[in-house]
Amino acid sequence: MTRTLALVFSALFPLATLAADGSAPAEDAFVRPAGDSVLSEFLWVKRPIIVFADTSADPRFQQQIDMLVEGEDAMRDRDVVVLTDTDPAARSPIRAELRPRGFQMVFVDKDGVVKLRKPAPWSVREIGRSIDKTPLREREIRDRREGG
Repeated sequence: MTRTLALVFSALFPLATLAADGSAPAEDAFVRPAGDSVLSEFLWVKRPIIVFADTSADPRFQQQIDMLVEGEDAMRDRDVVVLTDTDPAARSPIRAELRPRGFQMVFVDKDGVVKLRKPAPWSVREIGRSIDKTPLREREIRDRREGG
């Protein structure tokens, strides 16, 4: 019994330390760094909102992230994931594809099409309205109503 318990703990301990380490974002994390992500990995699964800035100290960046975190439930209901990129020198694949200048908030729909680019922070209410106006979201809402 003690050998089995020791085996179980020895298998789980490295996983627990990996989970405690902040370097690897969880798959279900609402806000995560863009890092080496590419937009195609979210295709038909999530609606990425990418928040770009030249530094994480940019007040517009902080304000946008704060607003998104406050409205996390509303955004998760719309299958949103927030990606952050505050290092222009790193040249992430998403930054290379979208080519922002300074602060920019970009909303990409599930079909991979950029639906919105804003040079200033937007409230969750405004973002939610923009999402709800897309044909994909309208279909999701209609399917939900019909399905119960």
